[in-house]
Amino acid sequence: MSWDDLHDQGPQQDRPRQRPGGGGEGPGGPGPQMQMPQFKMPPLKPSTILTAVLVLLALWILPSVFYFVEQDEEGVVTRFGRYERTTLPGPHFKFPSPIEHVYTPKVRQVRRTEIGFRLNQAGQVRDFPPESLMVTGDQNIIDIDLVVQYNISDSKNFLFVVRDQGKVVRDVAETVIRGIIGNKKIDEALTIGKAEIQIMVKEQMQLLLDGYEAGIHIINVQLQDVSPPKQVESAFKDVVSAREDKERMINEAQGYRNAVIPEARGQAAQMVRNAEGYREQTVKKSRGDAARFLSQYTAYKKAPEITRRRIYLETMEEIYPKMNKFVLGGKQGGVLPILPLGKNLQEAISGRQ
Repeated sequence: MSWDDLHDQGPQQDRPRQRPGGGGEGPGGPGPQMQMPQFKMPPLKPSTILTAVLVLLALWILPSVFYFVEQDEEGVVTRFGRYERTTLPGPHFKFPSPIEHVYTPKVRQVRRTEIGFRLNQAGQVRDFPPESLMVTGDQNIIDIDLVVQYNISDSKNFLFVVRDQGKVVRDVAETVIRGIIGNKKIDEALTIGKAEIQIMVKEQMQLLLDGYEAGIHIINVQLQDVSPPKQVESAFKDVVSAREDKERMINEAQGYRNAVIPEARGQAAQMVRNAEGYREQTVKKSRGDAARFLSQYTAYKKAPEITRRRIYLETMEEIYPKMNKFVLGGKQGGVLPILPLGKNLQEAISGRQ
């Protein structure tokens, strides 16, 4: 069939003839014509149609019957939109869609929600004052940025009980932190009470989410920034600095006290021990002197003259310890003894010279 046959408007003889050169109409006859290829459909057998239908059904049914759950996921199967079962990681089968449908939430993935600020993909921080500004128990305004980390504890409740889980966590965190800050003083929130506030927020958030049956487990709550409003930030920094100096001085004084008191106790104990030693020494010496006096008295009663002379000689030795002493008998006749008073006195006394 030619292309012109497709647009035939009447009999062949009624149409104008074209010149051989492809010009306009004239007695030269029609110009060259383009031929269209002819397509013939092969005859379709019923078995061929049935095979094609079965292949299409297989391509549609098999992917919707088989599904695989990853290690960090759980499979939640619904039948006609209603919860049916939860499957563990691994390969599983189900009825084809739309009879059954499967959800595979990542139950081990740690999700996070920011309260008071937002962190975009470029790493830029955008502040949200309506969420971050709060009133403390002593009627002061404080700016708190909070980060909550959580994961899925019950995939069924997480998918079907609450909607927009991230917003639920953010709303619960904002509610809890406002209630806690409303019972705290600003000094406590800015300094020593941060760790306690984080623990209280985590515990109260978990209780509230469990009451909602949200299927969410709070992993961690972190206070990113706790500061006064920017209008009075400099004054609060001075107050915090003064309080830190106070704590530092108290700690230094406590350290000095801990060092001085044990040292003083040691010195006192040493003085007591020295006094006790002196007492024992004095008592024993006195007892020894008394015993020596008694023994001398006993000897004196037996030989008074000899004892008197011995006591006299011992006393002279104690009085003049560094002098050479000579004892002469009372009866020497008329001869005056010659005493060797030179440097060789010791040799003379010992009989060497």
